[in-house]
Amino acid sequence: MSDFKVGYFVGSLAKASINRKLAKAMVKLAPSELKLKEIEFSELPLYSYDYDADFPPPARTMKAALAASDAVLFVTPEYNRSIPGGLKNAIDWASRPWGQNSFHRKPSGIVGASPGMIGTAVAQQSLRSVMAFCNSPLMNSIEVYIHFTPGLIDDDGNVSNKGTADFLHNYMVEFHGFIERVYTAIPRVT
Repeated sequence: MSDFKVGYFVGSLAKASINRKLAKAMVKLAPSELKLKEIEFSELPLYSYDYDADFPPPARTMKAALAASDAVLFVTPEYNRSIPGGLKNAIDWASRPWGQNSFHRKPSGIVGASPGMIGTAVAQQSLRSVMAFCNSPLMNSIEVYIHFTPGLIDDDGNVSNKGTADFLHNYMVEFHGFIERVYTAIPRVT
């Protein structure tokens, strides 16, 4: 089995975000063949095509991080039945300028946590539509909609519920296999 670098986005900009905790858990529970690194986007200005000729430094840094990643994992909350505006802005930057879409043929996965009972199901569906347009092969099953309860995941990414920890580990194992299958079918773009 191959090793892959996975860049991950935490959809919430909040430092104490439950999705940041979930991201830390996903990193801990990933098989050793997956090397995960967060892709920062908090310093990005709002996207406008006026920047296409000369991207600002935060956008260039983010695009470089995506170029160095074999796959992308989105760990996102749900805001008003969709994805957070900051995350959408980052995706818009990454998909531009025209013809330089950083997600083109790059495998992706989506997970999320919410205190609500349906987890982040609606946000994830919204994000799936965006990433399909960006031509990113999406892992569509297993779906991860975590109903976050106090103490489920601590600040260091330790999961208190063994069933949840096993489920998240299995997701990361499946995500590794998915990445490998994508690159078997669709050679990497260099």
